[in-house]
Amino acid sequence: MTDVSAVLNGLPVLLSATALLLAVLLDVALGEPPNRLHPTVWIGKTVALAERVCPGPKSSPAAQLAAGAAMAVLIPAAWGAAAWAVEVGLLILHPVAYLVVVAVWLKTTFSVRMLHRVAADIGRILSSGDVDEARRQMSALVSRDTSQLTIGQMAAGAIESVAENITDSVVGPLLAFALFGLPGAVVYRAINTLDSMVGYHGRYEYLGKASARLDDVVNLIPARLAALLLWVATAVLPGMAGGRAWRIMLAHRGRTESPNAGWTMAAMAGGLGVTLEKVGHYRLGDPAPEPMPGHIGLATRALYATTALTTVLAMGIVWLCWAFRPWW
Repeated sequence: MTDVSAVLNGLPVLLSATALLLAVLLDVALGEPPNRLHPTVWIGKTVALAERVCPGPKSSPAAQLAAGAAMAVLIPAAWGAAAWAVEVGLLILHPVAYLVVVAVWLKTTFSVRMLHRVAADIGRILSSGDVDEARRQMSALVSRDTSQLTIGQMAAGAIESVAENITDSVVGPLLAFALFGLPGAVVYRAINTLDSMVGYHGRYEYLGKASARLDDVVNLIPARLAALLLWVATAVLPGMAGGRAWRIMLAHRGRTESPNAGWTMAAMAGGLGVTLEKVGHYRLGDPAPEPMPGHIGLATRALYATTALTTVLAMGIVWLCWAFRPWW
């Protein structure tokens, strides 16, 4: 019988690094799998099921807080355990089986191509002058009322979505995989899914509080790392300004309610030389003009450059974790 700990300790660095690189290439080339085959969709169904059996908004805040804390702990733990079991089983079965399945599953924990496509679609519609259609499309992208948004405000919304999701949809899951393998990436995605589904004010004020706070905590390092990598991207990409990105990032990072979202959004605003504004909530990058549709293309180029930098860094971390495994 194969000793599980021996298999895990003997995992070649090349195997994990190759799985990470293959996952990124799969995302860029193919995008998202169908919903019925998407593990993140399955996680979302788990969250929805838990929500249905948890105390509702009419229950006491204490009951909702307790149930929400249980959700925030048990759902990521269960999915992480499932990913660990799959990872161990595949290592025992065959290295090629591990490589293929882990790469495919890892790919579903992040999304670069879809983020690019959604933002690019908004840019294309805005450039065509179809403001009403752009407003309809924006309603699926941002939580604000889109009925009165101007072209500049819609371009800003698309750019903000790209910038904020550089943390959640790129750096966070790849960093989690580099440090903790497939279970780390899956746990990260489960925490982020909980936050996106129940971690906001209103109906989920108490039920989602633990999920929102947990998401804030796990993103403290990824958000700041993402901002640094985005800053590097703005410094080397034509049409962007790394110096201004750095200044605005440091000056405006605290203007958002989230302790993490402002880092990448401020860096993007500075790099583009525009103001990103959610009326009544924040203004990042001012004094500067509103963005125009053409700025969305620059933002997506920064997204891909940051993804490339993140991939290289994550592969380096995989190697370091392997090199120092006796003390890890």
